[in-house]
Amino acid sequence: MAPDLIGCLLIKQQPNHKPLWGVIVETEAYSESEPACHGYKKRTPKNETLFGPPGRFYIYLCYGMYYCVNVVTDKANWANGVLLRSIALPNEDERIASGPGLLAKRFGFNLEHDKYLITAEKMFWLAESTSAIKMKEVINTTRVGVSKAKDLPWRWYLQNSRSVSKRAKGDRCPPISQAWKPTLKES
Repeated sequence: MAPDLIGCLLIKQQPNHKPLWGVIVETEAYSESEPACHGYKKRTPKNETLFGPPGRFYIYLCYGMYYCVNVVTDKANWANGVLLRSIALPNEDERIASGPGLLAKRFGFNLEHDKYLITAEKMFWLAESTSAIKMKEVINTTRVGVSKAKDLPWRWYLQNSRSVSKRAKGDRCPPISQAWKPTLKES
């Protein structure tokens, strides 16, 4: 599911009824079968959301400082999620949501959004983009910021986006003139 979310839109209905939206440009996958997943050892009240059902947000506080936003995937009673690592927003600084904490901050996510069903009725939803992002433009590499199972190639990002939080070794950030940017016609 993680590579399939690259190019999708995350949309938030704001109090002024104007949508805040951005294109997901970086994701990481987590599964109960590997030790970097919050559900690896056991099910607890803190990680309960990660065990499903799918289609909800799993939000947690990282290092006591910032929130991380995951989309619960797969099936109920099996911890699976996709961490949203980076989003590109139209007409905003390319780095404003380039990292899990910055993404959560820009969209206003906090622990109150844990367990939120991902639908327009709940203020946040995902939508397919009209932009044609080809899988050859998506880099598959190892996860970052974890000490366990760090060699699993379970991170994906849009290569020509300047909003990616951390590039794979040897992959240079594209020049501004060649970088992909979200446009309003994608909404």
